Formats: sequence, structure tokens, C-alpha cells
Amino acid sequence: MAKEQLDRTTPDLFSDEKRPGRPKTSLLNRKTQLKINKRNQLKRDKQRGLKRIELKLPQDHVELLDELAKQYSINRSELVIRLLTKQFLSQEKP
Repeated sequence: MAKEQLDRTTPDLFSDEKRPGRPKTSLLNRKTQLKINKRNQLKRDKQRGLKRIELKLPQDHVELLDELAKQYSINRSELVIRLLTKQFLSQEKP
């Protein structure tokens, strides 16, 4: 029987063939890898003095922030920091 390249119904014929895809570089499953990566990201943020906050905004405000951030070539977080800083620096102290 000849080996047909497109025939995948006989997996034993293709067991030695390398298939394209993401190479497995870690012995851990994806869920565990994501958990470790998130923990490491939180550690890096803490070392940089960053604190995570959650903020709920209307969708149109988020879209506006995204547009402004794109115009200034910064991320949304940096834009919010700049806007808050500018607002508080321009106010007179009571």
C-alpha cells in the first residue's frame, strides 16, 4: 500500500513525521504555565511599585481612551496616569 500524503486515516504511517505547530518547551500544562506567568507578572509589577486597580467605565469612554492612547502611542494605563497627574497638578491646593 502506498503512503498518501493527504491521507490521515492511517496514523501509524505518519508517526515519525514532524507536524507543524507550537513546539512544546515546557513539561507543564498550559493552565499551570499561565498561573506561573501571572504570578511572575504580579511580582514584577510589585517591584516596579505598581498597584492594580479595577475601574468600570462606559464603553464609549473606553473607546475614547483607546483612541487617545493610540494618538499618543502609549497604552491606556499610561494615558490614564498622565490625565490624572495633569488634573491634580493643575488644581489649586485647598
